[in-house]
Amino acid sequence: MATSTPGKVRGARRVSPALTRSQELWLFACAVVTLLPDVEYAPVWLTVAVAAGIVWRLALWWRRAALPSRWLLTFLVVAGSAGIFFTYRQFFGKDPGIALLILFLALKLLEMRSVRDGLSVIFLCYFLLLTHFLNEQGIGVAGFTLTALVVVTAALASLGHAGRSVAEQLRLSAVMLAQATPFMLVLFLLFPRVQGPLWGMPADAYSGMSGLSDTMSPGSISNLSLSGEIAFRVKFDGEAPPKPALYWRGPVLTLFDGRTWRAGARQGKVSLPDTASGRTFRYSVTLEPHNKHWLFALEMPGTLPPDAVLARDYQLLSRMPVRSRIRYEMQSRLDFVPGAEESEASLQSHLNMPANNPRTRALAMQWRSESATDEALIRRMLDHFRQENFFYTLTPPLLGENSIDQFLFDTRRGFCEHFASAFVFAMRAAGVPARVVTGYQGGEQNPVDGYLIVRQSDAHAWAEVWLKDTGWVRIDPTAAIAPSRIEAGLASAVPAGEPLPFFVRADLSWLRDIRFRWDAVTNSWNQWVLGYTPQRQREVLSRLGMREPDWKAMTAVMAALCGLLLLGLTFWTLHKRIHADKTVRAWNRLSRRLARVGLARKDWEGPADYARRVALAQPELARPMETIAALYIELRYGKLGSKATQQQLHGLIANLEIAAPK
Repeated sequence: MATSTPGKVRGARRVSPALTRSQELWLFACAVVTLLPDVEYAPVWLTVAVAAGIVWRLALWWRRAALPSRWLLTFLVVAGSAGIFFTYRQFFGKDPGIALLILFLALKLLEMRSVRDGLSVIFLCYFLLLTHFLNEQGIGVAGFTLTALVVVTAALASLGHAGRSVAEQLRLSAVMLAQATPFMLVLFLLFPRVQGPLWGMPADAYSGMSGLSDTMSPGSISNLSLSGEIAFRVKFDGEAPPKPALYWRGPVLTLFDGRTWRAGARQGKVSLPDTASGRTFRYSVTLEPHNKHWLFALEMPGTLPPDAVLARDYQLLSRMPVRSRIRYEMQSRLDFVPGAEESEASLQSHLNMPANNPRTRALAMQWRSESATDEALIRRMLDHFRQENFFYTLTPPLLGENSIDQFLFDTRRGFCEHFASAFVFAMRAAGVPARVVTGYQGGEQNPVDGYLIVRQSDAHAWAEVWLKDTGWVRIDPTAAIAPSRIEAGLASAVPAGEPLPFFVRADLSWLRDIRFRWDAVTNSWNQWVLGYTPQRQREVLSRLGMREPDWKAMTAVMAALCGLLLLGLTFWTLHKRIHADKTVRAWNRLSRRLARVGLARKDWEGPADYARRVALAQPELARPMETIAALYIELRYGKLGSKATQQQLHGLIANLEIAAPK
């Protein structure tokens, strides 16, 4: 019976060599380091199953036991695929697709026997490394993925060079990736940028984005304030305004059903107000994606970002939903009040309210009869908040259908949305047009990079009332109850012991310093890497001398730079090869000379072994052969040797005196 050797030709089919134990260890390592970030997003059952599969495979490796049968693997494929389908109710989409790749990688480990199987594991790992960026593109994920890439590439190198040590494999992998870095930079700078997320399936392309909504009900903003996620960053040109003046205007809510405030129909747009007089603040905003149309600016905006409009309620809106991080320049004048131009129909719409909350209606009418002016009525309402036992809290009690009555007369515990909602309802009941404005108030200055960081925990709601001959005026009822919220931030206003985002706590100074430094690094990553938008790309290329860069120009420059890089690498490789060829020719010349006296080098014999064999045959050649072998090893296998080393090798070989055999 004929036998075949792995790696040789058997009939018309080439048999792939079997994996060595060290190669299998490398494949286990690259699979584990690739799958680690997926633990956060994969279903718990899948994580447990994959971990059990890897442990099982390691146990088989340790015991040198047989791998599972194909029938068992087929059953595991069917069972795992069914579990993924019942978890996500489909196979299409980002999350089920990644889950399937995780399952296939774990099962491939259970059947890998040959180098060909190892290559399949490597390619699955490379693909899964890309999927990490579908969930997050932060600098932490990028750093971990780069580390995993080194390990996976080292595993790939081990499939061709199994005898190298771990350090040598990692070094080779790092060198290979370093050689690819110039090409990566050229492609990053010149390849046309595509806006939008990396994943584009309609069902889950923009899932997981947080931020303000166009509705507000009791508890909605207080729940958002428990998040420490960054909403946007701001960089002022010069001195920043004082913290109590930092009102970042967002959705304006005019419709109320007794419990929930909603944004009304858009009433068109208005031209920019004249904010030329007075002190103007200029700043840039880096806004995180939230999948809504609104942008944020200080009241009152005096400029418009590209592809943005100013609605009639002075809300800044983007023409397209904000689905990727954007940066825009703004200027605002904080003491500006819009003119008193409003139609009767519009004012009437700001008086509409449902037929509930009777106690609040009666109280508002009483205040109306006791107040000579609208300004006096506003002061009366704010004094009521100050003088009665109202409490500012992140954990208000639940409210029923007559939420305003329950808050004002019974619970008296609420967050900013409770105070703003009650104030606007009372003003409308008293005949004063009013509306709720949501957005963010304040922010935290980062002393490391000078950016003002506005987090979701800075979400806020306030009121606007219409005063004749003045226009819309901002009134913040929260400032009457908890002025420290406006002056110092959320952490200083809520009662002790209430839950706060970990990074918002003011009692951990060491943590604040670490957070500031990390935020500065993250912001630089966002500005220069993730924020490298088509607009930023045009700016960079314009500075490089490319006027109005287009696809053709960028393609030409990209091809030219990549060609120059390839040409440089080619010359470097040829130079090294020519240098090595001179060394090999000198070594072969020595072997031919020694062959004349019966000391020809064997094909399998290394330089050190050859030198020792020659020394045993002719002891007088021991020292020169040891030196020649060391020089040859340095020139052939070490770093690129000097010209003096090359000349020394040639001189020793030429002057070697070989005695004839006796």
